[in-house]
Amino acid sequence: MVGLDVLGGRGRRQVQLIRFRAADGAPRVGVLQDGQVTSLPGIGTMAELLALPVLAIRELCTGQAAGDPPLRPERFAPASLLAPLDGRTEVWAAGVTYERSRSARVEESEDSADIYDKVYGAPRPELFFKSAAWRVAGPGAPVSVRADSEVNVPEPELAAVLNAAGEPVGYTICNDLSSRSIEGENPLYLPQAKIYLGGCAAGPWIRPAWEVPDPHNLSIEMTISRDGAAVWTGQASTAGLRRTVAELARFLFREDEFPAGVLLSTGTSLVPDLPFTLRAGDEIRIAISGIGELVNHVVRGKAALRAAAAAP
Repeated sequence: MVGLDVLGGRGRRQVQLIRFRAADGAPRVGVLQDGQVTSLPGIGTMAELLALPVLAIRELCTGQAAGDPPLRPERFAPASLLAPLDGRTEVWAAGVTYERSRSARVEESEDSADIYDKVYGAPRPELFFKSAAWRVAGPGAPVSVRADSEVNVPEPELAAVLNAAGEPVGYTICNDLSSRSIEGENPLYLPQAKIYLGGCAAGPWIRPAWEVPDPHNLSIEMTISRDGAAVWTGQASTAGLRRTVAELARFLFREDEFPAGVLLSTGTSLVPDLPFTLRAGDEIRIAISGIGELVNHVVRGKAALRAAAAAP
C-alpha cells in the first residue's frame, strides 16, 4: 500500500505529480497532497505536461497559472495510481554508473568483462532505450522476468523525469529488470536482457524537482520477499552515482529530441549476488527517501503477465 503521510525533509507534507484512474475510469493527471488529488486544468496526459517549460508546470501544480479557475481537490484512492508516464514519453536508462553495477557486470560477463571497466571510467556514459510508456508497469502492477532466462534481477534506480527541453521536472523510482544470464553471455544481447514486456516499472508518482533539494543525496532501499519472508535486502545512496543527472541528461539530449519528455533512469547500485534470481510470486519493494515506494509482484514470461493483467 502506498503511504500518503510521508513528510518532506522540512516537515511539510509531500506534493506528488500523479497519473490516476478517475471514478469514471478515465486516466487523469493531477497533484496529490494531504490525501487529496487535484486534476490539472487543461492537461489531459502526462506527455502534454512534459511538453511544457518547468516554470509553467510549477505554476500549474501550485494553482498559479494565469487565467485558470481555482483548483478543486478530490478524495484520492491509492489503488487508482497508474505509471507516471503515457503517450509518446519514452524510458531511457544509464548503465554502469555505480561501482557496484560495474563489479556485478564484470562478475556475470563470460568473455567481455573489460568493457564494463572501460565504460565506467569513460567520458561518454552508457545510455540505452528501455521502454515505451505503454509497456511500463505502475505501482501494484505485475512485472515479468523472461521465461528464457535463468538469472533475473530487479534494479532499483532513481529516475529523472525530464521535459521536452531536457529540464528536470521531477524524480520517480524505476525498476529496470534485467536478465543477468542473457547479458552475461554476450554484451550485445543487452537489448534482449533489458527490453521486453513486463521488464520495466515506474512510480508511484513524480516528486517535483523543486521539492528535491539534492537528488544526489537520497537513500535507496530494496527488499525482495518470497512466501511472506524477505530473501534479499539492500541499501545504498545516490551519493555513489559517478555521473550527475545533469551530465546524463546532456548526453541524452545531445543529438536526440523528446517532444513528450523522457524518463531517464540513472543506474543501479543494488544488485543481488549470483546466483540469486527472481521467482514468480516474489514481491519487489523499492523505496527512495523523499520520493516514495514502488511495489510490484513478479510473474514469469509473457503469457503469465497477460494472464495477471487480465485478472480482476
